[in-house]
Amino acid sequence: MTAPKHNAQQQSGGFRPGCFGVLLLLALTVIIPYVAGLRILQPHVTLPAEKVIEEPLFTLPFLGEQGKIYLTNSLIAWLLAVIIVFWISIKAGRAVKRAMAEDNYVLTGFTDAFVSFIEVLYNLTEATAGKWTRTIFPYFATITVLVLVVNWMELLPGMDTIGLVVPSHEPYGYVVKFAGPVALLVDEKRKPAKGAEGKAAYEEGMKEEKKAEGGEEGKPKYYEFRPFLRVASTDLNFTIALALVSVIMTQVIGLRALGLHYLEKFFNFRALARGPMGLLDFAVGLLEIISELSKILSFSFRLFGNIFAGSVLLFVMGALAPPILFGFYGLELFVGLIQAFVFGMLTMVFMAQATQHH
Repeated sequence: MTAPKHNAQQQSGGFRPGCFGVLLLLALTVIIPYVAGLRILQPHVTLPAEKVIEEPLFTLPFLGEQGKIYLTNSLIAWLLAVIIVFWISIKAGRAVKRAMAEDNYVLTGFTDAFVSFIEVLYNLTEATAGKWTRTIFPYFATITVLVLVVNWMELLPGMDTIGLVVPSHEPYGYVVKFAGPVALLVDEKRKPAKGAEGKAAYEEGMKEEKKAEGGEEGKPKYYEFRPFLRVASTDLNFTIALALVSVIMTQVIGLRALGLHYLEKFFNFRALARGPMGLLDFAVGLLEIISELSKILSFSFRLFGNIFAGSVLLFVMGALAPPILFGFYGLELFVGLIQAFVFGMLTMVFMAQATQHH
């Protein structure tokens, strides 16, 4: 039976919102800035997170300068990610309770996708950890969902692109002309020579700036851009903290499952009674300590390196060729999902292994 003729005509033509959206994004990212005479701010990649407020939030005792804790843009992004995870969890929990009360277990929309994802994680944990599933699963699910939300936040509009242009006292940065309270005309990025030569050139430029404009002494010539939000997983503080939680809780679960016998994995003194081969077993146990410590490095730098590289890729391609940026967005969606799953999966496997006898 053939479809009506008018339906085929409607499917082949008419207004398509998807095409209009692509053209609108193309106009916003390429055409309008060039017609308006706006110059794209070239990316300035920095490894440490930038301070949003110069004054420290609080200071840890006995640590001096190292104990000052500042409000950074990566910390704000992490707090937003935690709020998003809580909101998603509460919304999904209420939907499941409502479905159980109504004796209707068919969920729809985003809730159905999220619950299905959690079910996949639970089945993986059950197949690996057995009776310790209920103990290990909360860590696996929480780490996976949190890292996934944190990674995908780099694709949100405004991430790493909205912030303040502040004075820079380093011999590099941008020469900026202010045009009103919001609009900025940014000149080319200038990079004097490093070291003593660069410092001398910077000081000479400040003197010339003062003579030309009659400004106050010490007025900075260069400026730098500080975004309000930065992906938390591009900050080593976040990835190392998450790795510490994973490794420490693995030891706690191992002690809970095996008691003090778990420590024989590292200090196998009973093996010394078996002669030379026992001495080898004892040495292998000491190597296990190094293996556990190395997990902190592998966890933190794997996540940090992949997401930081993805952010730099988006910076560079957004400055060089904005029209093809959408393809890289799809790539980062995949990378963010894989890295979150790998981090959570390794944590779950290590915890499951810790519950088994050596």
